[in-house]
Amino acid sequence: MLKPGTVVPDLVLPSLDTPAWHLTAERPAHFTMLVFYRGYHCPICRKYLHDLEVYMPEFRQRGVNPIALSCDVQARAQMARDEWFLPHVPIAYALPPETARSWGLYLSRGKTAFEPALFNEPGIFLLRPDRTLYATFVQSIAMMRPAFDDMLRALDVIIREDYPIHGEA
Repeated sequence: MLKPGTVVPDLVLPSLDTPAWHLTAERPAHFTMLVFYRGYHCPICRKYLHDLEVYMPEFRQRGVNPIALSCDVQARAQMARDEWFLPHVPIAYALPPETARSWGLYLSRGKTAFEPALFNEPGIFLLRPDRTLYATFVQSIAMMRPAFDDMLRALDVIIREDYPIHGEA
């Protein structure tokens, strides 16, 4: 389990935007925000990532670099981008299940023909520019994710007050 206040391991995944997305190459003013989504099969992810698309300018304005990541293969990630209208959300794919587990994400087995055999459940990780884990939100089901507008209000306080990391003990 990753612990707040510790440096997370590098993460390198193929991306729809670049040949490979490297966590160590991120240079946000304040945070990198990893938004792990279940995959193209998930209608709740569709709405959630659409909300992220809407709020992308506000995250960027606050010095936060969001990226959406999943275990999906490239074709499914591309379908999500195209059909969900996500031109501004960076999308990485092919997250290995063992890597998802090492990040503390839950895994589920597909129960329908539309779902992949194995996929990650949702999670959000806020990382300082030096890859120190600031906060994490991990779910074992598709529902009950933090709302992006709530996160933006919280980020305003966190950035303004230089709010310290909690949960590190």
